[in-house]
Formats: sequence, C-alpha cells, structure tokens
Amino acid sequence: MKHSIRILIAAVVLAMVAPLNALRAQDYKVVVNSATTVASMSKAEVARLFLKQDTRWKDGKPVAVVDLPPASAVRQGFSKTVLGKDVGSVNSYWQQQVFSGRASPPVVKQSDADVVAYVAATPGAVGYVSADAAASGVKTLTVTP
Repeated sequence: MKHSIRILIAAVVLAMVAPLNALRAQDYKVVVNSATTVASMSKAEVARLFLKQDTRWKDGKPVAVVDLPPASAVRQGFSKTVLGKDVGSVNSYWQQQVFSGRASPPVVKQSDADVVAYVAATPGAVGYVSADAAASGVKTLTVTP
C-alpha cells in the first residue's frame, strides 16, 4: 500500500512539473538579420516563412530560414506555438516537401550562438533562439498573435 502511495505522489509531482517545462520550452525570440526592414510580424506570417510558404520579405529580398535541432526544447516550443505542430509533424511536412521537389528544410544550427551568428552573417536570415540568448548583431522581431 505504501508503495502505491509513493507512485501516486510521484505521478502528481510529474504532472505538476511537466507544464512548467512546456512553458520554458516556449520561451523564445525570433531574430532577423540587422538589414531586414521588417520589425513586426504575426505568428501566421512567421509560420509561413519557417514552412517556406513565403520565401521573400515584403521588400522582395529572399528569406533564409534557420532552425535549432529537433531535440531542442526551444524548437519544440517554437514549433508548437508558432507553427501549430509538434517537431515530428514538422519533420513529416519537410519529408513531403523534399519528396515532391517543392522545398528543402531550413538550415539547422546546433546552438543559440550558432543561430545568431548565421542570422548576423546572412542577408535576409531569420531564426529563433531562447529568450535569454545573447543576440548582438541581429534584430529581435516582434511576433504578434
């Protein structure tokens, strides 16, 4: 009986901690190359960029998208919040795009610092990093609902 109570308590604690981890995973900011003229976009517009449904900025310049690795908590939160899909569904989307010859997935960088460096060095680049990441040399894009 004591063993089952311990299991129940452990399950309750895990149920309380899981939402906190999910909230942390959604803690991101979208960064763009400093020469990009756009300062604000809706989540839907940002999603269209990251799914390569829109491949040019409003001024006609090409967009270069960069992702974090699939296991990244920031990517998982960004995918759920902005793309409205989990990372597995996003990967399936990219498999379909590649197979049909429509598009290739975004470049993947291993860390926030790598994403910031790529965005800073690449005209038209857009990426996302954890909210507390250093973002020198890039602009933070305001994402509206």
